Amino acid sequence: MEKKAFVTKEQVEEIVKTYPTPFYLYDEAGIRRNVENVKKAFSWNPGFREYFAVKATPNPSIVKLLAEYDCGTDCASKTELMMAKALGLSGDHIMFSSNDTPFEEYTYANELGAIINLDDITHIDFCEEACGGKLPETMSCRYNPGGVYTLSNGIMDNPGDAKYGMTKAQMIEAYKTLMKKGVKHFGIHAFLASNTVTNEYYPKLAKELFELAIDLKNETGAHIAFINLSGGVGVAYKPDQTPNDILVIGEGVRKAYEETLVPAGMDDIAIYTEMGRFMLAPYGAVVTKAIHEKHIYKEYIGVDACAVNLMRPAIYGAYHHITVLGKEDAPKDHVYDVTGSLCENSDKFAIDRELPEIEMGDYLFIHDAGAHGYSMGYNYNGKLKCAELLLKEDGSVDLIRRAETAKDYYATFEGTDFYNKLDF
Repeated sequence: MEKKAFVTKEQVEEIVKTYPTPFYLYDEAGIRRNVENVKKAFSWNPGFREYFAVKATPNPSIVKLLAEYDCGTDCASKTELMMAKALGLSGDHIMFSSNDTPFEEYTYANELGAIINLDDITHIDFCEEACGGKLPETMSCRYNPGGVYTLSNGIMDNPGDAKYGMTKAQMIEAYKTLMKKGVKHFGIHAFLASNTVTNEYYPKLAKELFELAIDLKNETGAHIAFINLSGGVGVAYKPDQTPNDILVIGEGVRKAYEETLVPAGMDDIAIYTEMGRFMLAPYGAVVTKAIHEKHIYKEYIGVDACAVNLMRPAIYGAYHHITVLGKEDAPKDHVYDVTGSLCENSDKFAIDRELPEIEMGDYLFIHDAGAHGYSMGYNYNGKLKCAELLLKEDGSVDLIRRAETAKDYYATFEGTDFYNKLDF
């Protein structure tokens, strides 16, 4: 699949008059089209809801945009819960899925009326105490089937080595215990693989969880209100990959639902998803400028972004496609390592990448950075995180998060003699 930037060189030249590179740029029109397709794919299920994984892109403007389509939030910390609350979300529009969870976070989630998703059976009493001695009437438990998770296209992941979730036996015991403590409605949650580029993953996972739901009901008599397929539906980072088709995926889940749950008389179960990456990754990019070139044993292009802005290539070796704006049709007859300025050799956005000739001042568009991009940034070398911008449907640009400043970096020293000596 050919990857095309959702912004032109001319548009970027206008943007940089106000907001210097590097910056994140999100495509409002693309986000809206995508969420509409997701809702269409699961429209056969009356209770369907997407709970956007805040961890993927924790920007209130993005979360608010998705909330316009009745998306909830998947939160994993008090800080993420605070964002949901500030945006007016509460109750069953918040899913709180955490592990090794601090006491105060269970307390806060309960105060918001969030659906608490328990990661382990030993958390039951801990959570009950955190909730003031009374558990909410609706709760969820996370399932881990163990072993190796495979599809027809090969090994997807290894749940047996993952720290998340409960065994089937623990799920049964947890449900029974929770029922005794007054819980009336139950959910099942599972996250078995990450960034799958196949239409098979969700339907297969759904069928396994549907069968588990039947067994849990038979063993415990519990009312299962929803099944949360979590995330794992990925994006095609590489141009030679075929993107997932969410309509095909939704139809596969529908088929499994009708073949499994309907005959069991459990056709009132709502389907939930938490597709942070699929919802946002293709609709966000890092825009950066070439500022240096280096010719030694290899050819290097230095840009004004670094792993502080997008660390996936540095820590995962992840591929992110790069478009040199204005040279989309030029021959890719040069081979470069595209680097940032950190004192780490892994600070590279591309290695041995075939690209058009890059001249100083050229703008590079780093694709598919809309999820797990800005959110994974850090401040190594004292580097500061860049701004986030939203490209509106009408072509205008909104600043949705300003760039960090030195004052932000040193803010936790405020009130010390050291802070007063800083030259801002």
